[in-house]
Amino acid sequence: MARARSAYVCQACGGAHPRWLGRCEHCGEWNTLVEDASVPAGAKKATRPARGVEFISLAGEVAEPSRLVTTVSEFDRVTGGGLVPGSVTLVAGDPGVGKSTLLLQVAALAANTGVKAAYISGEEAAEQLRLRASRLGLTDAPLMLAATTALSGVLSRLDGADAPAILICDSIQTMHLDDLESAPGSVSQVRSSAQALVTLAKKRGIAVVLVGHVTKDGMLAGPKVLEHLVDTVLYFEGERGDHFRILRAYKNRFGAVDEIGVWEMTAEGLSESGNPSALFLGRRESAVAGTSVFAGLEGSRPLLVEVQALVSTAPFGGTPRRAVVGWEARRLAQLLAVLESRCGLLFSEREVYLNIAGGLRIHEPAADLAVATALISALEGVALPLGAVFFGELSLSGELRAVANVPGRLREARRLGFGEVWMPPHEGAADVACRGFSYIQEVAGAIRDLEAGESAPRRRARVAAGH
Repeated sequence: MARARSAYVCQACGGAHPRWLGRCEHCGEWNTLVEDASVPAGAKKATRPARGVEFISLAGEVAEPSRLVTTVSEFDRVTGGGLVPGSVTLVAGDPGVGKSTLLLQVAALAANTGVKAAYISGEEAAEQLRLRASRLGLTDAPLMLAATTALSGVLSRLDGADAPAILICDSIQTMHLDDLESAPGSVSQVRSSAQALVTLAKKRGIAVVLVGHVTKDGMLAGPKVLEHLVDTVLYFEGERGDHFRILRAYKNRFGAVDEIGVWEMTAEGLSESGNPSALFLGRRESAVAGTSVFAGLEGSRPLLVEVQALVSTAPFGGTPRRAVVGWEARRLAQLLAVLESRCGLLFSEREVYLNIAGGLRIHEPAADLAVATALISALEGVALPLGAVFFGELSLSGELRAVANVPGRLREARRLGFGEVWMPPHEGAADVACRGFSYIQEVAGAIRDLEAGESAPRRRARVAAGH
């Protein structure tokens, strides 16, 4: 009998090595090589004669792919309008963030609309799934449940005419194929299991949703090829201390990748947020120095979020800290350099802390003006107007550049009761007071004129009037 050969596979990148090494030669990571048994040396698979490839042209009418609407509007928004039959979606997130809860709700609510759905769990027993469904109020949903890690049995059961339209696999790291000797979660098992499910999805037109684990660095566990195999990659984000959960698309072959879905974690499960701006803003009863409101844009959705900044004295002889939550640290360093060079504000000897409220991560450069005003407000100890929002991109020269979808941002600000907008020069709205600034020096001067949320000219007029 032929002896099986062993290869050492990197758990970070999937690169194979003939022997164990301390460092992967492909990606440079240390201590990531794990032994992975391959097929016997003498075993050869039967090969079929190769067929020629037929090429076609780009011309021709192509219909838009059909969608399976799950009735979970936030989930459908992120996926581009619903799940596409025959597609494979990968949902990743930290442990305990609510991936299983979200997908159980999606599958059960889709089943309530008449869509045939199945939920395969390799991490929980059937009784645990029933208990969670009871807590979520989904026990009456006609959902097919199974608790198994044997993927071969799942494939044989679903590879038929009665295959479901939606299949949830929780999680891909727990599945294993009998013809592979490696343990579940290994590179070969994850790669082969995912490939088998992709083949099933394309063959039967099933919309497959896979749950993926993440590493301690927040990256998707398993081989990198897993992200290339699937059609859509979604990340479910949220801090343990916050009750907000955000679903964000990082890859989508059937839709945009800049949409987000927002939920609120409650005792009854995940509740969709019809007004995410109100959730991220919270209660704003009084003006506080170091806070500003950013009128952002996530995909096609305008979103208002609070930016919080704190500037304090650095310890004597120590290096000032720069701590950022929800924004890019390199962007903050660049912004501080512009404020020092163009406005004469001294941040180099101060510690700077920046936080985006609600656990949201902001990626668009339009947040530059909101962050800059919060930093200037914290440094000067002057509160910004309570009813004002801020947006605009800041260049290295100190010039404020225009951003996209200004009307949408203004409508969202007006809807939530904000009556003043600080932004680059642009034609504003009739019912919103728009203050246009061309350079950050003008913004710094306007903030210096503020005192307790009131402009200096207005305060002088009020004092002169005897009020």
